Order: sequence, then C-alpha cells, then structure tokens
Amino acid sequence: MVPADNTYSQLVGWAKIILPLCALGLLSTLFLFARSTTEPSEIALAEVEAIAREQRVSAPEFSGLTDDGAVIVISANSARPHYTQPDKVSIDGIRLRMDNTDGSNIDVTATQGEIDGSTQIASFLGLARLVTSSGYEMETNGLIAELETGLVTSNGLLEIRAPFGQLTAGKVTFQVASEDIAQQMLFTDGVRLLYVPQTP
Repeated sequence: MVPADNTYSQLVGWAKIILPLCALGLLSTLFLFARSTTEPSEIALAEVEAIAREQRVSAPEFSGLTDDGAVIVISANSARPHYTQPDKVSIDGIRLRMDNTDGSNIDVTATQGEIDGSTQIASFLGLARLVTSSGYEMETNGLIAELETGLVTSNGLLEIRAPFGQLTAGKVTFQVASEDIAQQMLFTDGVRLLYVPQTP
C-alpha cells in the first residue's frame, strides 16, 4: 500500500504544478487574442479623443422662422465651433430647407458650410446645389442665406435647369414669399436662356 500512496501523492503534487501552468497558458492565449482584436477599438478611441478635442457634434439640426414666417431648417453631418471666431460654426455636409408660407420650398446642399450666429448668415462653401419645388435645379460655387429674412444669394456663376429649358447667369437672388408676394427668383449678371419647347 505504501507504493500506491506514494504514486497518489506524486500525482497530486504534479497536478498542483501542471494545472496552474495550464491555466496560465490559457489566460495568456486569451490575452493574446484580445490584444489582436483591440486594434480597432484603439482606432475608435483615437477618433473619440479627436472628437473631444474638436468639440464636434454629429447630425446637428437648427431651425427657425424668417421675418415673413417661412420655416428654415438647417441640418448637417457634423458641426464644430470655429477656432478663432466663437460666433461661427463650421459644418460638414450642410443642408438647408426653407418652407414658405405659400407652400413652395427650396433645398440647398453643399459639402462644407458655416453659420455665423452674430449676423444670422449661413454660408454654403464650394459647389452648392439648390432645388426648388417649382422645378428649378441649380449648381453654383457657393451660396449665402440670410436666416432672418430668408434671402438666398449665389456667390458667382450658376447653371440652372428650369422646366422650360436651361439658364446660365452670373447671380441669382431668392426672395422669400410673403402674404402678398410669392417667392421670387431674380437672375442677373449676364443671363442666357436656352428654351426647350415642351413636347405635347
């Protein structure tokens, strides 16, 4: 019986050594796998830190009324305060929708923009696209929208697709509709019209 007891004691002794080593091996394997899968989270953490530094807001939306009662809604992919001018907000993927009291509306989109809180002006930077409910589609290099009055003005040459043909102009100004006057579009600075007759 003594040899059997010795064998049992040896097995228990080895088990006390081998089992903890196996457990350590398993744990180290888990840590290795965990370390390889944490690379995306490290990137995500870097993005979070960048967002925190920039004080960026995702999917913001601003809304208000013009003096004539038109509803203006500005939405964006993201917005962040201007570095040197606290009254300004820089916007990525800016979109403006203006619903007039007569039922007409316009949509303006651009990849970049700014809102100046002190002057209540929204600037659409770079290539801007404007679509009206009356069937006009325009592209121009920048637009300015006065949020208090609803006046929208292009910064330069624009191309217009109208229900009756195609237009080019150096400038366009949109006047918001009021109780007595419907929404007006004023094309100036070298207007050219290519009339396309409508097929019956």
